[in-house]
Amino acid sequence: MVIGIFMSFIKLTKAFIANWGSAPAAGVANYSVSLDFNSAVGKSLLASFFVTCGFTVLVVGLSWILGMAAAVVLQRQFRGRGFIRTLFLIPYALPMYAGIIAWKFMFQKDTGAINHFLFDNLGLGGEKPFWLIGDSSFAAMVVVALWRTWPFAFLMLMAGLQSIPSEVYEASAVDGAKPWRQWRSITLPMLKPVNVVLILVMFLWTFNDFNTPFVLFGNSQPPGGDLIAFHIYNASFLTWNFGLGSAMSVLLLLFLLLVTGIYLIVTNWRSRRA
Repeated sequence: MVIGIFMSFIKLTKAFIANWGSAPAAGVANYSVSLDFNSAVGKSLLASFFVTCGFTVLVVGLSWILGMAAAVVLQRQFRGRGFIRTLFLIPYALPMYAGIIAWKFMFQKDTGAINHFLFDNLGLGGEKPFWLIGDSSFAAMVVVALWRTWPFAFLMLMAGLQSIPSEVYEASAVDGAKPWRQWRSITLPMLKPVNVVLILVMFLWTFNDFNTPFVLFGNSQPPGGDLIAFHIYNASFLTWNFGLGSAMSVLLLLFLLLVTGIYLIVTNWRSRRA
């Protein structure tokens, strides 16, 4: 971290890679270029930031909903529950790169399983889309990240549900509480400590996601797949301007620290108020 912050204050381009000490000081010039939203660099960084925000909201929100639904359904005893739990955790257990590469093959236009299922089996009309280029790239990236992230939410919430005594549900059922009321009045409040940590961790993981766009799109990512971690990587290693890339990384770190601090303050304030 210290080296990264130091690099953000020097003009570390490919001309000075062999000897960092000879790189001239840049002051706050790298930060000024990054935050100049009238320039090409600033505009592209801002667009990447908005893409990342939308990506994070969708992936974290849908992962929590799917994880909560699966955890609640599998909380009840029934035959085959252990097998279904194991099946749900497979995406989380698979090596990340292997899973994303499999999705990359499935998203191919002519030979991919997605288009084959939608257009050949279901008989949807129209032209088969290019999932990994153009406007469809954002949806493809969200699907892959969601597939990889929601089992973690399911695992955490399932573990949290184990700590809620069954007697509480039995007493509420005697009082006439329906499943929806039990979930809203018992499950959610008692899972609050788990949810606070879970949402924060998923937010940080998803906002910093580099592997999903890198494996899906390679170095030539479409605008819809330009997540900010991948954008910073390209700004550093494709243009060989490591000073500018480091400044972007520091700005990202400051943003995540700010959001994390606000989130923890708000959640702690609500806990004390409750």
